[in-house]
Amino acid sequence: MTRKQKKVLTRILLSVLLTVMVSLLPIEGIRKFALYLIPYGIIGYDILWSAAKGIGNGQVLDENFLMAVATVGALILGLTRTGDYLEAVAVMIFYQVGELFQSYAVGKSRRSIASLMDLRPDYANTEREGIIETVDPEEVTIGTEILVYPGERIPIDGIVTEGASTLDTAALTGESLPRTVRSGQEALSGCINLTGVLRIRTTKEFGESTASKILELVENASSRKSRSEEFISKFARIYTPAVCIAALLLCLVPPILGLLLPGMEPHWGQWFYRGLTFLVISCPCALVISIPLTFFAGLGGAGKAGILIKGSNYLEALSKAKILVMDKTGTLTEGVFAVTAICPVGCTREKLLHYAAHAEYGSSHPISKSIQAAYGTNIDHTKVSNIREYSGKGVRATVDGHDVLVGNALLLESHGISCPKTEDPYTVVHTGLNGAYMGYILISDRVKSGSKEALTRIQKEGIHCTVLLSGDRQAVVSAVAKELEITESHGQLLPEEKVAHTESLLKEKALKETLVFVGDGLNDAPVLALADIGVAMGAMGSDAAIEAADVVLMDDDPRKLATAISHSRKCMKIVYQNIILALGIKGLCLLLGAMGIANMWLAIFADVGVMVLAVLNAIRALFPPKHTTKKS
Repeated sequence: MTRKQKKVLTRILLSVLLTVMVSLLPIEGIRKFALYLIPYGIIGYDILWSAAKGIGNGQVLDENFLMAVATVGALILGLTRTGDYLEAVAVMIFYQVGELFQSYAVGKSRRSIASLMDLRPDYANTEREGIIETVDPEEVTIGTEILVYPGERIPIDGIVTEGASTLDTAALTGESLPRTVRSGQEALSGCINLTGVLRIRTTKEFGESTASKILELVENASSRKSRSEEFISKFARIYTPAVCIAALLLCLVPPILGLLLPGMEPHWGQWFYRGLTFLVISCPCALVISIPLTFFAGLGGAGKAGILIKGSNYLEALSKAKILVMDKTGTLTEGVFAVTAICPVGCTREKLLHYAAHAEYGSSHPISKSIQAAYGTNIDHTKVSNIREYSGKGVRATVDGHDVLVGNALLLESHGISCPKTEDPYTVVHTGLNGAYMGYILISDRVKSGSKEALTRIQKEGIHCTVLLSGDRQAVVSAVAKELEITESHGQLLPEEKVAHTESLLKEKALKETLVFVGDGLNDAPVLALADIGVAMGAMGSDAAIEAADVVLMDDDPRKLATAISHSRKCMKIVYQNIILALGIKGLCLLLGAMGIANMWLAIFADVGVMVLAVLNAIRALFPPKHTTKKS
């Protein structure tokens, strides 16, 4: 609780205590009025001052004005007619209680956003002639080597050139487990170095680094209002003067009719009291405060989970998602070649992999690198000689004195070794040893461990159409679509063909359906901008994709998309609940107030009680749905 909130709480408690004491004193008349003014002044002086300033600035019709008019009117009514001042003080006390709840909720949301703002580093350590200098990160140029000590935040994106450490990436990706980095690996700005000293060569300027990009997204997010927020703003501008006029008419019209019509009494005091009650009930605090607060909390909650949503308008649109279009490579798959199967013929898996990995030792081709990575242990290059690479076919080498061929069927068949036909859509690497067939190795871009779970959860959210678009071979794209149970798939697409497919889907969709596209590459940027909602992978995604997207998944985990959709729908449910709660209860109480059935105590509930309930409901948007992650 902040110092200001503690001060308000102290005023509330002191006012309650003084009000109870005054109500117990056996006094009447002007002395009772004077004593009640003490707790009223303590609890309401800031409201009265704000109302006075509003009148002076020409901004009359706000909640401060409504509270001031209603409570001052109640005091005057007590002094001239009823002798009861408790209602006026109670209205002000309960209003301040509601404001305290609202202040606490906004503070909690702001702290959630502020946790992301802590990404901003204050300094960078550079080394010149053996002396460590602390400089402003904005002064560091690309290619500069910086030192990051344990406990410090990495200020600029770069490649680790020396050292190894574990990084806390929670503020960046929402991931609780630390990540290990070593020499040659990328280190992103915003992460906290936990253990060893790292020497990093910067690859971006400060303004283009990951942390700066995130901060820019967060700072701009609140400026993009949803349709619901815009409706509430317009509603408040019309609603407030309307209810003030209605309250004034309630105070004047019935008494005037009572004067004009025979056999009737004007009852000025009765109708004046009803008008004041009507004013207190009509205060739109619950609606005006809770709706923006829900969206603000929703954006903060998503940010804590590693999902950056660039505005509440996108949060609202995401809740209506019905069609999901996805890129394959880097989005649903890891984007790197890896060995997915080893199929020996007449030998062991270990022997097949041993000869294939050694023969591929001298090649830098991604397929060769994936076979070497699968072998795992250090390859003894002294066992390898006579390496010859055949462009587009494979390699031939002498390993341990044996003639080894590793490549496609054309290579082996050109050397008199027949290869079996395989129906597998992925890359097949055949291996021959001394003129005999040894078996084959399957190479593919592996599906991410969370992709299957993500698609299952997304379909449970009511996404009725899932489409896979990729530039990869159709056979590979179809295999991935089948594995992930995706409705429709298209391969061998150029960027403009992806755009054409998406435009076709946009034309076919129903009016209220939202099309979401998920991608990560430079070639995905046009489709990300075209879709109703573009979602980019933030860790490995290109800068162009992140810039064009409306939502960014900071750790590239496709399961975060399911979380984002679920979270957006939860936030919109809260918004609709609060609109129905506020308008429903207020409408009923306004009717009862106009009929004289509702008194000032019911007015307090209709105003402050509903506001507290709505604010407490809005706070739930701070917490995205939690899903159990299956271990792969």
